[in-house]
Amino acid sequence: MRHLLPLLPAVPLLGAALLVVGGRHVPRLVAEAFGSLVCAATAALAIVLLLNSSPPLVEWVGDWFPRNGRSVGIVVTGDGASLGMAALASLLTLAALAYSWYYFDEPPRGHAGSYPALMLLFQGGMCGFAIAGDLFNAFVFFELMGVAAYALTGYRIDEAKAVQGGLSFALVNSLGAYFMLMGVALLYARTGELAMARIGHGLDQAAGQHGPDALTLAGFVLFLTGLLVKAAAVPFQFWLPDAHAVAPTPVCMLLSGVMVELGVYGVWRVYGTVFSGPGGIPAADFTRALVALGVLTGAVGAVMCWYQRHIKRLLAFSTIGHTGLFLVGIGVLKAEADDGTALYLLGHAGVKAALFACAGVLLDRYGSVDEFSLHGRARRLRLIGALFAVGGLALAGLPPFGTGLGKAVAEEAVGGPLTVLYVAVSALTGAAVLRVAARVFLGLGPPPEERRGGERDEDKTSGSGEEPETRQRLDKVPHTMRAVPAVLLLAALAVGAVPGFAGVVGHAVDEAGSWGVFSSVEWTATGVLLDLLSTLLAVGLAAVAVTRPQPLGAPGWALPLRRLQSGHVGDYVAWLLVGTALLGALALPGVLG
Repeated sequence: MRHLLPLLPAVPLLGAALLVVGGRHVPRLVAEAFGSLVCAATAALAIVLLLNSSPPLVEWVGDWFPRNGRSVGIVVTGDGASLGMAALASLLTLAALAYSWYYFDEPPRGHAGSYPALMLLFQGGMCGFAIAGDLFNAFVFFELMGVAAYALTGYRIDEAKAVQGGLSFALVNSLGAYFMLMGVALLYARTGELAMARIGHGLDQAAGQHGPDALTLAGFVLFLTGLLVKAAAVPFQFWLPDAHAVAPTPVCMLLSGVMVELGVYGVWRVYGTVFSGPGGIPAADFTRALVALGVLTGAVGAVMCWYQRHIKRLLAFSTIGHTGLFLVGIGVLKAEADDGTALYLLGHAGVKAALFACAGVLLDRYGSVDEFSLHGRARRLRLIGALFAVGGLALAGLPPFGTGLGKAVAEEAVGGPLTVLYVAVSALTGAAVLRVAARVFLGLGPPPEERRGGERDEDKTSGSGEEPETRQRLDKVPHTMRAVPAVLLLAALAVGAVPGFAGVVGHAVDEAGSWGVFSSVEWTATGVLLDLLSTLLAVGLAAVAVTRPQPLGAPGWALPLRRLQSGHVGDYVAWLLVGTALLGALALPGVLG
């Protein structure tokens, strides 16, 4: 089975190439059907390999095996974690293609294969990154994934906002990728290896009794910076809301549903394989750095989520808030927290993709994603409203959704004050979504007043007056645009409700990890109570915000935080450099001391 591993990125890339060549000469129906078929075949392959991934699969592509203890070949690895991420990326791409069936007005310049080709390119990059066993090819697939995402974000080239958002996304993430490449170069200079496991072994041998040196630490900081940019961790997060505001809805489903999660997965994989030994980064330093950034990311994301009226930006900041919880979960270096984070990530992927799909229906039906201007206008969209509300409850951690089970397992593992962070972030982000559901789909509460005075800067990104992504505003929502979010929410429910599934995920993560511990993943009374607490808090906050909006309106101290999201690339680059310095300061004390 290991010989089939390279096909995971190769099949969608080959499909994309065929669509680029032949897309001008076939009808749109044929191009989109072919793209969906290739995507489905890749998803099926990923699932088959996942079911046969114990023991883990390792393949040196082209039979370039290591010789005399040295290697320059391309290695791919297939264990439960990597193949699980590849399967998740493929299934979500398939859902996005199904949602976008005949979605856009018309392919650019009559090229019916351009959009499905870009989606397959995106899928190939994500699958390649998930199974990459060496740092250089992880960087290559990282960039391939990024290039496709940049093009998809700015797909509507006739709109200046889309082009600006795509450029901002591309510049910030490309700079993060350059940091990754510099980190790869430093680690190669230190060990003469590119395969992750061999770099880790080389670092341990070189360090001896002295621990890591400055070159190793610099490589760690630079490589992790690139991954944290893709994960949208604070202060690297500024590109994500701007990209979500202009990207087509199916692209948003992938950006928040799997690409951000791949950045978190990359941090977990690279530290566990490369830097967790005696020649790498001490566990205490890694925990301090990641937990600090995770707490900051969770707090900023949740607060900014609450004070948004642009629904797609609100969902983007919700993703940032939950990314903070993922980082805390993997940062504490506990098997139970890893297992919980994996389940949380799976549930979040389905829930967030479903919420963006519902937001896309609002955009294409009413030409707006502004919570204020949509007040009460979507009463007729009962199914979409119900799905949106269920998504908000799942985001808050309602049992038995996968988000609830993952959150419960992780927050019990991290313990102490960090449990409060999990409850607060999930409650606040879930409440923001429920508030939108109550106002937009039920028309509850007084009509919101337009913001005045010092808050006029947010009106520029309110989400009103947007152009629909379909040829004209929808009079009737297509079946695919209703079925896809429903299926995604059912999948998120299955993660937490299907007996034995959580245990299988936990075992796969433990087997792929490096802690040598196999933990039990199941519902507990404490976990259920914490989930119910965060859900009740979310419902209560949403109810107060709808019935008495003034007490929970944006306070003056939140304005500077909102103004940091300036839209200027130069500001975002400056914050990227600040974040890199902060990561270095948090990770280095154990060595410099």
